[in-house]
Amino acid sequence: MTVRGNVRVVYSTGAGKICPGCGWPARQCCCHQSTENEAVPTQIVAKLRVEKKGRGGKTVSIVHGLPHNDAFLKDLCQELKRACGTGGAVLEGAVELQGDLRDRIRAVLLKKGFVVKG
Repeated sequence: MTVRGNVRVVYSTGAGKICPGCGWPARQCCCHQSTENEAVPTQIVAKLRVEKKGRGGKTVSIVHGLPHNDAFLKDLCQELKRACGTGGAVLEGAVELQGDLRDRIRAVLLKKGFVVKG
């Protein structure tokens, strides 16, 4: 068996899932803990975009550039889903909503006092 310099452990039966950033087991990872509960700034800049690629032709509106705070993202996602009357989820630090709803999302975010780009 040859040893390569760019090989890293992805999963270990003893430790479970391994963090790609620091190489520690995911339960003991310290590099992601600081980003999961980032403080919410007073002036939030939200960026809107629409994606269609890789989704079977379905359109998805994405709000990204938000603070990485789990509770904040979850509450914002619920509020946007309720206001737009559609489904959605929080994925990778962004809120994804089904359909091209940029106008509705922009109105809700501006009403909340966010700066909206896109």
